[in-house]
Amino acid sequence: MAEQISPTRSALLASKASLKTASGGADLLKRKRDALIAEFFALVKDALAAREQLSGVSKGAYTSLLGAKAWDSPEAVESLSLGSADDYQIDMVIENLYGVKVPNMTVPERGRAATFSPINVGGRTIQAATDFNDVLEGIVRVASTETKLRRIGEEIKKTSRRVNALEQVVIPGIQADIRFIRGVLDQREREESFRLKKIKAKLEAEAEAEAAELAAQGGHRGSAA
Repeated sequence: MAEQISPTRSALLASKASLKTASGGADLLKRKRDALIAEFFALVKDALAAREQLSGVSKGAYTSLLGAKAWDSPEAVESLSLGSADDYQIDMVIENLYGVKVPNMTVPERGRAATFSPINVGGRTIQAATDFNDVLEGIVRVASTETKLRRIGEEIKKTSRRVNALEQVVIPGIQADIRFIRGVLDQREREESFRLKKIKAKLEAEAEAEAAELAAQGGHRGSAA
């Protein structure tokens, strides 16, 4: 890279400005990465809690389902499931988290009243339907937290790659350019100083020779008189 840059003072100033910009950018990216890492580990706790809750309600729901099939018959449970195919709505808002777009999903308040006629439906079947509503809510919470985790994790990797590129490639390259330019400028300055010294010595020698010649001419005139 140094071989392609013009070793001038303006290029040195431009390289110093680029170094300052690159160093500042690396610092900003590291702060962003640190903030994302802190957010990531905070979300890990939420994700584990959501998974644990989903596991608990799922076990309870499947236990209720087995009880409903045993007491109310599999046909009654299946008939109920086919008759209650209403849509399950969720609310989702896209949030900006340190430049990362993440979804925030929530479950709207749902009434606990049955969406079907309880006539000829056993209490265990109704309980199973209620329990599986809790399972759906748990799935939404898990999906929300784990989607955030995945996107934040991807952004952490991307930010780390940018920091590494700046610190290991860009900044060392600019520093090498600065060293190259300074070396050339210092060499030119030494050569210029040496050249000026030679010129000064030559001028002084010529002046001394001229003075000696004038002195010699003056001595000749005095002898002739």
